[in-house]
Amino acid sequence: MIRSMTSFARKEVRGDWGTLTCEIRTVNHRYLEPSFRLPEAFRELENRFREALRKGVKRGKVDISMRLQAAEDTTQSFEISDEMARAVNEAANHINRMLDNPAHISALDILRWPGVLSVPEQDYGAARSEAVDLFAETVKELVEVRQREGERLRPLFDDRLDTMASLVGEVRQKMPQLIEAQEKQLRERFEKARVELDPDRIAQEMVMLAQKSDVAEELDRLDAHIGEVRDTLQTEEPIGRRLDFLMQELNREANTLSSKSIDAGVTRAAVDLKVLIEQMREQVQNIE
Repeated sequence: MIRSMTSFARKEVRGDWGTLTCEIRTVNHRYLEPSFRLPEAFRELENRFREALRKGVKRGKVDISMRLQAAEDTTQSFEISDEMARAVNEAANHINRMLDNPAHISALDILRWPGVLSVPEQDYGAARSEAVDLFAETVKELVEVRQREGERLRPLFDDRLDTMASLVGEVRQKMPQLIEAQEKQLRERFEKARVELDPDRIAQEMVMLAQKSDVAEELDRLDAHIGEVRDTLQTEEPIGRRLDFLMQELNREANTLSSKSIDAGVTRAAVDLKVLIEQMREQVQNIE
């Protein structure tokens, strides 16, 4: 199955505690590289999120952002340590009695002292529980989007593979006629040079010509690789790396076919093959 590495998913959930939003963006990358931006209250969930992500996504650079917006009716409360405030006040008065010009200490001065004023930690237990489910749902949507994006590439691969198979078949069909034409040209060159036609010499030249221009193995391997690409596209596992390897193998055979070409038509077919392979290779870079 073809899965694109470029995708985006967004989910949101609301509760008495406020609104929680999760966004996941992915782009192509050789390995799985997640990056998290979480509310401080959810930091402890990062490892759990990593495990959940790894089950659904195998490759790609992944940016995960989770935002928590507290409910508007949530009132901010403060806690004041009376004991600490009295201690600060007594200490200030004690110092003032020793000074020639004592300074007045205000209530705000006392509140600024560490430990006097504190903000009680809000209970995000319910929100954390929702965050786990929300992240799982967002990953699920991301995977579905990656699959839909990837499946849109299937016609591109199918069309190019069909064209490549057709080109290979055309070259295979014309090779006997090309070898025969080469043998005829060789005999004509001997005749023009008025060289005595030695059957053994001609046989040796033809063997050398056949070895140099024999592309049967390259054509067979091209057919095999084309078939392997088709089979790979049907598998459920991540296929990006395998497809990338197959593109390299296809390109290698197309280059060899071009170097052995004894006909402009074969050269043109080899060039067309390389263009088609490059078009597929560009798309493969974005497949998981």
